[in-house]
Amino acid sequence: MKLARVRDAAGESFWAQVDESAREVQRIRAPFEVWAPVVAEGGSAALELDACRLPLAELQLCPPVNPGARVFGVGLNYLSHLVRLGRKQAPPHTLAYIKPASALVPPGGEIQYPAVTNQLDYEVELVAVVARAFGDEPQASACLLGYTVGNDISARDAGKQLGSLDLFTQKALDSTAPIGPWITTLDEFGGPGQPCVTLSLRINGEERQHDTTDQMIFPVDELLNYVDARIALRPGDLVFTGSTCGVGLEDGRFLQPGDVIEAQIERIGVLRNRIGAKRVLSPMRAIGRLGRAE
Repeated sequence: MKLARVRDAAGESFWAQVDESAREVQRIRAPFEVWAPVVAEGGSAALELDACRLPLAELQLCPPVNPGARVFGVGLNYLSHLVRLGRKQAPPHTLAYIKPASALVPPGGEIQYPAVTNQLDYEVELVAVVARAFGDEPQASACLLGYTVGNDISARDAGKQLGSLDLFTQKALDSTAPIGPWITTLDEFGGPGQPCVTLSLRINGEERQHDTTDQMIFPVDELLNYVDARIALRPGDLVFTGSTCGVGLEDGRFLQPGDVIEAQIERIGVLRNRIGAKRVLSPMRAIGRLGRAE
């Protein structure tokens, strides 16, 4: 099952079940907190679907994020990526960060090129969507609604003046976190556990990233437990699960204004976005670019 968050011509946003082949949707009337745990277990009656079908072409896809949900990311999760950056072995654990709601970009939306970076990078990632609180669940992934596609756009030169990692600048910038086009439910990945799907990313038609999720260092269950042990995950929360090799940081080919990015994951779909013009700060605000005015 595929589930999307959409906006109609009147500006109202709502969840809908997607019929991808017919390019139609049916509106979900029940609250997310009611239907999400049921769908996670393979049910669908709790959706309370409208009988009326709406053409997908007449609706705008939104990031498939429930209002009020949080978006987390984890890193250091594909050894091939780390090796190309000079690391010779897997780290003892992952690291995590939080993306604000203002970072989210809808499918087809424009990614902002922030003024505070000259090295804007891309990262296709499988994104886990939480359906219910973990509690005493022995397998964290059993609490998921499903998965969607994420592109973890990053400012790679963040922190260089400090000589240390600056995750706030690197990962939390406005309009730099495309997510979508929709959520594919857990049952289509064979249920809980580590999903094995192909993920890839193209820039202007050229493939830059290609791998499978079974190459993750830390499986999805471990990543979810890592985050939940620090901040209890709630229904609707999303967790980016890390990216593989092929990013711009490895060869210096960073994103440029006008670039079209297509992030694709098997069984989910294609998330397509364009890079906007680079922002320019006024002289009065330029001191905040990377620290003191240059």
